[in-house]
Amino acid sequence: MHIRACTPDDLPALTELTIETFRPLLAGDLVRLRPEVTAHDHAHWEDDYRHEVPALLDPAEDRFITLAEDDDGPLGYVGWHVTNGASGRLEMVAVHPRARRRGVARALCTTVLGELGGRGVEVVHIGTGGDAFHAPARALYESLGFTPYPTVDYARALPSGRPVTPR
Repeated sequence: MHIRACTPDDLPALTELTIETFRPLLAGDLVRLRPEVTAHDHAHWEDDYRHEVPALLDPAEDRFITLAEDDDGPLGYVGWHVTNGASGRLEMVAVHPRARRRGVARALCTTVLGELGGRGVEVVHIGTGGDAFHAPARALYESLGFTPYPTVDYARALPSGRPVTPR
């Protein structure tokens, strides 16, 4: 496995990797959880990633992607940025299903944390889901020293064309 900085030429492959990584969540688990909310928020999730992944790379705005690859292509990546000189954020961590449980995400996150520290960043943030799909990510982040903050995000579909009455 080799870890390096992403170039614009890498973006199409990383976009496809992202789609394959999150397909079980966005075409499966979330649909079963709340189909009406998922249909609204993520109806075009593949196209959303085709726009989102390239936006992770903008060095002029302190937005970077670090990727891991082997002879068969990209294994995973971390999109990250410096937010105000002293803070950083890991925006996206994606590992292709064929490369899971091989230490790819740990190696990438460790590399990126070193990069952020080298840039003078004092605090790094990352978010993830509280569902079963994201359980390995939560375990990784906690093993890397991240502390979860107690937050809750609610969603509700409203009936079309009818006023909503409080319960």
